Amino acid sequence: MHCTTIKEGMECPFMTAKGCSYTDGICHQIVEQCQGCNRGTEFSSGWFCTACPEPATKWKNGNCNMASHVSTATAASKAKINPLKASKRGRR
Repeated sequence: MHCTTIKEGMECPFMTAKGCSYTDGICHQIVEQCQGCNRGTEFSSGWFCTACPEPATKWKNGNCNMASHVSTATAASKAKINPLKASKRGRR
């Protein structure tokens, strides 16, 4: 259903015929860490995330998994190779 509370006109999974079913019946504004994300959209009542109704919970335990402006740095750890096994593989 389309949101009728804060994000008017946007598709919202929490909207029901009785109104918003999310906690407190409203979405929460984005937090400081969300600045620069592509999912943040400005509505008449402020800036809100289009992917999450409460962005502060996404940033509680580290980076938000929906953030488009944060890149995860994968550690390029080199696996330790057993020299004995490597020499046997080389003979094949």
